[in-house]
Amino acid sequence: MRLVLLGPPGAGKGTQASAIVERYKIPHISTGDILRLNIKNGTKLGIESKSYIDKGLLVPDELVVLIVRDRLKEDDCKNGFLLDGFPRNVKQAEALDSELKAMGIKLNGVVNIQADRDVLIERAMGRRICKECGATYHIKYNPPKVEGICDLDGSRLYQRDDDNEETVRTRIDVYHEQTQPLIDYYQKKGLLLDIDGTKSIDEITNSILDELES
Repeated sequence: MRLVLLGPPGAGKGTQASAIVERYKIPHISTGDILRLNIKNGTKLGIESKSYIDKGLLVPDELVVLIVRDRLKEDDCKNGFLLDGFPRNVKQAEALDSELKAMGIKLNGVVNIQADRDVLIERAMGRRICKECGATYHIKYNPPKVEGICDLDGSRLYQRDDDNEETVRTRIDVYHEQTQPLIDYYQKKGLLLDIDGTKSIDEITNSILDELES
């Protein structure tokens, strides 16, 4: 199963990505995670990317395309993958199409999780992430068993610096402005699967799997 996962900040992509990769036994390729790793390690790419992320802006195409292209060539992608955070625009989508064509494969679907702005802001501001394994929680909708502690490995949870209302609003505006043409692009290709992201976590998961397997 070769998929792209779309959705604005706070739509719950991380939680749903975990369910999808568990179902199909495919790698979750999150450009956000790769970029944060580079930022944590202080690489040249990380430093450059951080200057954009801190302002709520998207990282430039040329930086992201380089990361994804190399990742798709790794052995664990032979049976499929879930791309999360890429592509962000039509230019990136066209670049992805070219890479997949050269590899003799194509996408099975594009999952598009949708939700209203107020819901997105509440979700993003309540998000907490494990420092070690990257597991995602929400203080209201998906809290850990012990406050501030990851259920999986007992590590402390943290709130991303950019999960504040002002930056979240900017990220949502930038997302819609730059990603709507991408949604139209995949809709014309007959690959888009619109999912109601205002439901419970389990209901959203079931909707995604039903659409993929119908």
